[in-house]
Amino acid sequence: MKKQLFILSIILILAACSSRKTVVKHSFSTEQLNRITASDSLTPMRVYKITNQTDSLLLRSKSTYIKPDPKNEVLKTFVNRLYATVRDSMSMGVGIAAPQVGILKNIIWVQRFDKENLPFEVYLNPKITNYSTKKQSVKEGCLSIPNRSDMLNSRSFSITIEYDTMAAEHKTETISDFTAVIFQHEIDHLSGILYLDHLEKEIRDANKNKK
Repeated sequence: MKKQLFILSIILILAACSSRKTVVKHSFSTEQLNRITASDSLTPMRVYKITNQTDSLLLRSKSTYIKPDPKNEVLKTFVNRLYATVRDSMSMGVGIAAPQVGILKNIIWVQRFDKENLPFEVYLNPKITNYSTKKQSVKEGCLSIPNRSDMLNSRSFSITIEYDTMAAEHKTETISDFTAVIFQHEIDHLSGILYLDHLEKEIRDANKNKK
């Protein structure tokens, strides 16, 4: 009986270890895994555009939680490829969100214009917990909306965000000015929202005020 219990314990331990490995491996779907690992970590990914119907449907979809795990090699590869995409000469943006390359996960890169040397930084599972009532007017464009930019007047001047780091640290930060606009823009992508949605609302509100 004791021998049987011992064997059962070993099986349960091995199953638990296997389960943990599966969680790490399957942080991404099979389709996402194939897309991420199709090239090395220095290779940019294709940017999805609203001018393509299939792309547009994905860009309008909500992203999901990603477990921050510094040991997840697929996650690290994807984060690097996402950075390579935003810095690619064909893109050269100031921020990018995972859905823009077809991966519905809560991951964004943002250029920090509020820090010395204007570094790019990656954020996992970012969410805005507070918006200032003070607004700012900024001209916005989007890598997923070709050949267009528009002036928006409804972005908050400052925001408070929570996020996870690649080292699995959970942090809170208050950001203001233009960098706050980038965060609002990229976090919107994680909910399937484009800046054009804000523009349309501004136009509707302006027309109501005219009546």
